[in-house]
Amino acid sequence: MSSSTSPVAELSSSVSTVSTKTTEADATPNDDVDDCEECVLSQGRICICDACDEERTKLERTKKRKRLSQSTATGRMPEYCQPAKADADMEEERLTKMTSACNTILKCIGEDPSREGLLKTPERWAKALLFMTSGYSLSAEQVLNDAVFTEDSHKEIVVVKDIDIHSMCEHHMVPFTGKVHVGYIPNGKIIGLSKIARIAEVFSRRLQVQERLTRQIVDAIVDAVEPLGVGVVIESSHFCMV
Repeated sequence: MSSSTSPVAELSSSVSTVSTKTTEADATPNDDVDDCEECVLSQGRICICDACDEERTKLERTKKRKRLSQSTATGRMPEYCQPAKADADMEEERLTKMTSACNTILKCIGEDPSREGLLKTPERWAKALLFMTSGYSLSAEQVLNDAVFTEDSHKEIVVVKDIDIHSMCEHHMVPFTGKVHVGYIPNGKIIGLSKIARIAEVFSRRLQVQERLTRQIVDAIVDAVEPLGVGVVIESSHFCMV
């Protein structure tokens, strides 16, 4: 049994300022330079303390939400948010290639793909793998489907436990399965409870590592409702460990 816990993602942050006020000892003969406080960015330097790093992350999320809001207003999602959904011809081509690859694999392990029990196995395997990785064609924004509601009165933690997940280890391409537990403290907005399970499914239906899966669920909830805090715990069994 393996478990990973994401730290609480706090939305409140403080800005750290750096003073570069010139002292008399450091003053230069240049009369154009006044004794004043300057932004470190103007000198080509960036503060990398934890507070500033957290502030930059918050700003990036704000910019992302603004871009999504603008795109929704125009009825068109930005290119980087478009699902990788293939048309019918591309889907058929992928199935053909994957079926052929499975035939090769069966031969390499010493099996006979032409025997009765394996005749349709390559095609079944290809369809099953496409289903188990179907999260690549979806995004958290799509499955939320605007199921975010204003609720100013509720300030207690919201917990959804024992969400089933079925994913695939990206190192060995074998399954790992388990439970996800999600808790968040609303900050004026709440998510439809069923959508939390859908968010977990979107990211689990990909080649994954448990640690990244945990983080992606946290980030999706933060982006959706900007909670006061959110925590995600995943407990799973990995077939690569048996």
